[in-house]
Amino acid sequence: MRIGKRWAGGVALMATAALTLAACGGGSTTDAAASGDTAATGLGGEINAGVAYETTDYSSITSSALAVGSNLQVLEGLYQLDMSTYEAFPALASGDPVAVSDTVYEITLRDGAKFSDGKEVTTEDVLSSYGRTTAEGSIYGQFFDFVKSVTAKDDKTITVELNYPFANVAARFADMKVVPTAMNDDELKAHPIGTGPYKYETITPTEITAVPNEFYNGAHPATVKTLRWHVLKDDSARLAAALDGTTDVMEAVPASATEQLKAAGWTVDSVPGYGNPFLMFNTMKAPFNDAKVRQAIHKAIDKKKLIEVGMEGEAVEATSFLPESNPAYKKTATQLSYDLEGAKALLAEAGVSGLTINLVTTDHPWVTNLVPQIKSDLEALGLTVNHSPMASADLYSNVTDVDEPTYDIVLAPGDPSVFGADPGIILSWWNGDNVWTQKRTFWQKSDPDTFQAFQALFNEALQLDGDAAKQKWGEAQDLLAEQAVLYPLFHKNMLTAYNGEKLDGFKSIAATGIQLIDVKVK
Repeated sequence: MRIGKRWAGGVALMATAALTLAACGGGSTTDAAASGDTAATGLGGEINAGVAYETTDYSSITSSALAVGSNLQVLEGLYQLDMSTYEAFPALASGDPVAVSDTVYEITLRDGAKFSDGKEVTTEDVLSSYGRTTAEGSIYGQFFDFVKSVTAKDDKTITVELNYPFANVAARFADMKVVPTAMNDDELKAHPIGTGPYKYETITPTEITAVPNEFYNGAHPATVKTLRWHVLKDDSARLAAALDGTTDVMEAVPASATEQLKAAGWTVDSVPGYGNPFLMFNTMKAPFNDAKVRQAIHKAIDKKKLIEVGMEGEAVEATSFLPESNPAYKKTATQLSYDLEGAKALLAEAGVSGLTINLVTTDHPWVTNLVPQIKSDLEALGLTVNHSPMASADLYSNVTDVDEPTYDIVLAPGDPSVFGADPGIILSWWNGDNVWTQKRTFWQKSDPDTFQAFQALFNEALQLDGDAAKQKWGEAQDLLAEQAVLYPLFHKNMLTAYNGEKLDGFKSIAATGIQLIDVKVK
C-alpha cells in the first residue's frame, strides 16, 4: 500500500503506541551487517518467557501467535520489523531497497550470510521462500498482491517488479522469511532453520529453547546463552511462574495481576494494540446470512461493560475494524455499540424470533471470561445460547475448516498486527480472498456482491496515497461494519510484564508475542 510520508509521519506522533508502520532505513538500528561471526562463546545468562499460546507449526508461513513471536529471533526476511515501533530495517538484505523505477526495486543480500547449519544463503533460497510464502493456500500470499515478480539478477541481487507503485516494499517483505530451499514443509513446521541470531535447539509442546546461531553475521547478534519459552496457557500458571522466578517475561498479563506483579518488582506495560476478540458468523446458515441479524447480535452485547468487567478496562470498544490509533481509522457510519432496543428492532425487521444459537469459542482464559456476560446479553435479546469452548487448533480443524461446517457463531481472538500494522494487512487478513472468506465465514459464497464490493474498495485504496487513500480505507471500513461478517468487539491493550532487575533492553510490543532481539541479562 502506498501510505506515503504523511501517514508515516503519524507514527512519530504515536511511537509509544507502536501502532503503525514507519518508513524503513536510517538510524543506528537499521545499519546493515556487522562484520564477522557472532561470538556465541562467552555469552551468559538465560531469558525465560511465559507465553499464552501453543502451536505445532513453526514454519515460515505459520499463523500461530507463539511461532510468529519465537521465529522473530530465529528466522529473517530480507527485512525485519522492530515490533516495538513497526520500523523496517535490513536483515538478510544489505540495505534498503534500491528503486530502479517506480515499480522496480533491487535488493542485495548481506555478504557472508549463512543458515544456522552453516550453509550459505543463495538467491535460490530467497526465490523458493517467496514461492512458499505466496503459494496457493498460504495466508501470507495476500500481503504480496502488489508484486508482479521476484527474480534473481545475479547471485547476490534480487529484482522485485511491482504491479503498481507501492511505498512499503521493505515492510511487506519482512513477512517473507527466508529458509533453505532443501527443507520440506513438514521439516519447517517441526524445526525450521533460519539465519537469525538464534537457532532452535528443542521444540516440545510445552517448551521451546533457542541458542546462539554461531554463523550469524548480522547487526543484532545473540546476547544471551539461551532463550526459553514456557507454554503456559493458563493465566494463573503464567503468573505463578513469574512470581516464583521461573520466568522473566510474561505475555498476556491479566489486568487483575498487574498490582501483584508490580509489588514483586516487575514492570507492567500497557500498549494499545490490534488484538481483539471477534464474532465470526457462518453466513451460509440462516438467519446468520442476514446482515441485520449479525448487527443485532453485536448491538445486544454491552462492550463497555465487557471491557470494564472482563478486561478490567484494558481495551477500547471497536468503533471500526481498525483501532483509533491507526492513521487510516474512520468511525464507521454503522455503529455496533450496545443498543438492546435497536437490536430487538433489527431482529424484528429480519423476522427472527425464538432463536437458539451455538456459540463456539477458543479456550483462552481471557476469551472464556467474556462468555458469561455475552451469553446473558444475548439472552436479554431473546436468544437461547449454548456454549462450547475448545482449543484453537480443534476449533479450526474440526468446526470451521471442514467440508460442511454447521457452526453458528465463533468467538475467537486474533491479531494480524504481528505481520505489520498498515491497513492493507489488518483488513485483508480476515476479509481478503483467503481461507477466512472462502471457508470460515463463506462471505465469498453467501454474498458475492458485497464481498466483491469490498475487494474493489480495498484494491483501490492500495494504489492511492494520502487523503485519497484514507478516504477509500474509510469506505472499506464502513462496508465491513455494515456487513459484520467477522467483526471485533474491542481492541485490547497488550499487557506485558518483565523483570527489569534482570533484563536490560526489553521493549514491550503492541502485537501478540515477545521480542527478545538485543535483550540482555544484567
